Amino acid sequence: MNRTQIRCLISAGTTREYFDPVRFVSNPSSGKMGYALAKAAVEIGWKVDLVSGPVTLPEPDHTIVYPVVTGDEMLQCISERFPYCDILIMAAAVCDFRPKVFQEQKVKKQSASWTLEFEPVVDILKTISARKTHQIVVGFAAETENVLEYARCKLIEKNLDWIAANTVGFAGTGFESDHNSITLISRTGEQFSFGPDSKTRIATDIIRRLATQLNPPGQ
Repeated sequence: MNRTQIRCLISAGTTREYFDPVRFVSNPSSGKMGYALAKAAVEIGWKVDLVSGPVTLPEPDHTIVYPVVTGDEMLQCISERFPYCDILIMAAAVCDFRPKVFQEQKVKKQSASWTLEFEPVVDILKTISARKTHQIVVGFAAETENVLEYARCKLIEKNLDWIAANTVGFAGTGFESDHNSITLISRTGEQFSFGPDSKTRIATDIIRRLATQLNPPGQ
């Protein structure tokens, strides 16, 4: 690519799916990895749009942040901006399921024995990746077992160019932690390991590696 400035679209944080006005299902993602990636992308000179689920992090300087809450909101926000980006990095941990029925009023404790029925949330990454023309699409695979195997399957199934695989569910790394270990895998079989290290440093390593594809040497 020979654009003066790369346009980067990043998603970060979790999403929430409400079953009444005050209660929701979600996951422990803090958004730290996605926000670190946004900061690293700005530092390398990219223009960054950051689509963020609910987090408690300060907005990275020189980014445009689009706050969303649900998976549907995140899909809509990313869909509107995807045609204009050069690279999408889907670092958000989207809640995979939502309650089939939303209760208009707060459910009382006396009803706590009720059974919730869930339905899948739309697969944002797969949906968006099917629309790519010139864009590079990078996904994340957060797994508790068989991490690389599952990541490679996800890479092919969702038509991605790269996937960042990491282990979650254990103390000291992954969700909510300031540290992580990432294996970045390309569609052509390249594999790069980063960490264990701070998410800030790993984000810098990932962005620099992706930049070599967007800005080949000598271009």
